[in-house]
Amino acid sequence: MSQVDDVKKRRQLEAKRIKQRLSEMYEISAEEIPEGEEVVAFVNVDQCIGCDQCLIVCDDDAIELYDAPLRNSLLHVEVNKKAKILRDPCTGCRLCVLACPTDAIIMIDR
Repeated sequence: MSQVDDVKKRRQLEAKRIKQRLSEMYEISAEEIPEGEEVVAFVNVDQCIGCDQCLIVCDDDAIELYDAPLRNSLLHVEVNKKAKILRDPCTGCRLCVLACPTDAIIMIDR
């Protein structure tokens, strides 16, 4: 087995482990969330807190954080981040959905 094959196998095993652990935390199981090339992740920016958990679990580099202005003038925060899904690299693996602490990410049809 080559090093590339070994890395691919470890990546698949790690993704499976992450899905299992994260789905144990939610009422909805991972099997109930659509998965695959026909779907893509979508971020509800009103619920996104910019915590970067989705960015951490995404192996496809399909998520980036961007600066978003605050809508509330009473809060003075210099940096307010929001997640953005990049449609083309997204493989529909749903890891970001399971990792999001505010349920701001859902899977939608491409």
